[in-house]
Amino acid sequence: MQIMLSRRRFLASATLAAAAGLVATPESSAAEAPLETTTIRLVKNRGICLAPQYVAEELLHLEGFTDVRYVAAEPGYGQSEKMARGEVDFSLNFAAPLVLAIDAGDPITMLAGVHPGCFELFGNESIRGITDLKGKTVGVQGLGSTPYIFVTSMAAYVGLDPQKDIRWITSPSVRPMELFVKGKVDAFLGFPPEPQELRARSIGHVVVNSAVDRPWSQYFCCMLAGNAEFVRNNPVASKRVLRAILKAADLCVAEPQRVAQQIVDNGFTANYDYALQTMNEVPYGKWREYEPEDTVRFYALRLHEAGMIKTNPHQIIANGTDWRFLNEVKRELKA
Repeated sequence: MQIMLSRRRFLASATLAAAAGLVATPESSAAEAPLETTTIRLVKNRGICLAPQYVAEELLHLEGFTDVRYVAAEPGYGQSEKMARGEVDFSLNFAAPLVLAIDAGDPITMLAGVHPGCFELFGNESIRGITDLKGKTVGVQGLGSTPYIFVTSMAAYVGLDPQKDIRWITSPSVRPMELFVKGKVDAFLGFPPEPQELRARSIGHVVVNSAVDRPWSQYFCCMLAGNAEFVRNNPVASKRVLRAILKAADLCVAEPQRVAQQIVDNGFTANYDYALQTMNEVPYGKWREYEPEDTVRFYALRLHEAGMIKTNPHQIIANGTDWRFLNEVKRELKA
């Protein structure tokens, strides 16, 4: 059984690599300086929207990395903490928590935006817009969690005071989605596969879908970020990681069925149908169109308005971003 599964993974990876047009990668890599390291550590968590990171393993091997590791970490700030401590080298992570981490002085560098559109705000019948959150209960994992940060940003954008106008409900033992399912909170912000599950169960309705609703659909939700020291000391490796991740994002657009099956086969998620829905719904190709600096500025402004950061957007961009590798890769991939 293990041999059959390994063979299936190999064949899936080989097919995905061929679909990405990677026959040209060795030539482009050969023209670059040698890798400073052949080991790379990425994050693994329950979020399906991180699919480009999960299917990039074979692409990273073709870039010259011989040891690709996935390290378990909690979404959002948990990922940032592990990256800042040097326990992982790179990860896709949500833009708003990354801004918070950089404001706090964590040694993190954002390299690119990868995709928008992975979060959805669900509400009960009393909530039809973000302004209806005033006086209502919102379930989150904790104050400071990724859903809390995004809902805070959304509330501040429409003129609400997130601290005074919203009743935040947390539970150490019950997932926020289950609080919403049981009617114990009025609203809940979820990430794949949670929205797909709620729709399958016909529970609640979508108040905001960041894949299609402005202004959220105009900005990246997930950015590729790296440990600042690793990026500074390993520029060749950093560029090659970025190139592999962006090619993997293109694969999510070109081969959604195969990507969905691969992340199930490799143990990143269990439900193929939810994985496929995510591949078809999240606009992974937008990395070619949007400017990541716009996203950083947008969320830094929202978080500053909400009183969650002290640093202004210009300082966040200056201290925590480096777009050089992205500009080089865009030229190579004609993006």
